[in-house]
Amino acid sequence: MLELKGIHFHPPTSEKAILKGVNLSAHFGQPTIIEGSSGSGKTSLIEIISGLSSPQKGFVKWNGEILNPRKRKWLCGIVFQFPERHFLGLTIAQELRLGHLRMSRDNQIKILKEVGLENLNLRQPPEKLSGGQQRRLAIAVQLLKNPRILLLDEPTAGLDWSVRGEILNLLEKLSKKQLLIIVTHEIELFQDIPIRTYQLSNGQLTKVTTLKSTA
Repeated sequence: MLELKGIHFHPPTSEKAILKGVNLSAHFGQPTIIEGSSGSGKTSLIEIISGLSSPQKGFVKWNGEILNPRKRKWLCGIVFQFPERHFLGLTIAQELRLGHLRMSRDNQIKILKEVGLENLNLRQPPEKLSGGQQRRLAIAVQLLKNPRILLLDEPTAGLDWSVRGEILNLLEKLSKKQLLIIVTHEIELFQDIPIRTYQLSNGQLTKVTTLKSTA
């Protein structure tokens, strides 16, 4: 289980604190959705969970152990908004091998199959893929780290309506293996998935009860 206790975060670029005593608990098997408007601090929150940022107050626990930033980075994979804009590999195979120079082709195929991309030509550039395929590839790159926690920032942003459902189905499947935390302002897209829902507003995180969410 992941726990956040009393997270307070005031970035130097902001006049006031973005997060003010945030508490959160998240579990395997059920995606945790954090809803909030632009500028509410959603991205800052997942950066803290992933170890990319550190709060001024509070701590992050995993199964009862308080984690420093290094341990959080090891534990987490993070997919930022529009990750396909930051592909570095000239081919799909190169993109998958970044940071994994000894990774076998069999492992590449296994990960691609997990995200529904098993029939791709690995020699083609990522830019040739459709929007939905690019988003799946970005998720596959993070899954190669074998993260216990997978964090996604607006995973459906910029996708056609016909593709969003495919991504949502993938996320629901992945939540059975990874602890999944998703930040979004499109909470209505997740109405058919059993989820734990929180709302981030004015630096505070509150539990939201919906028809599909559970305690």
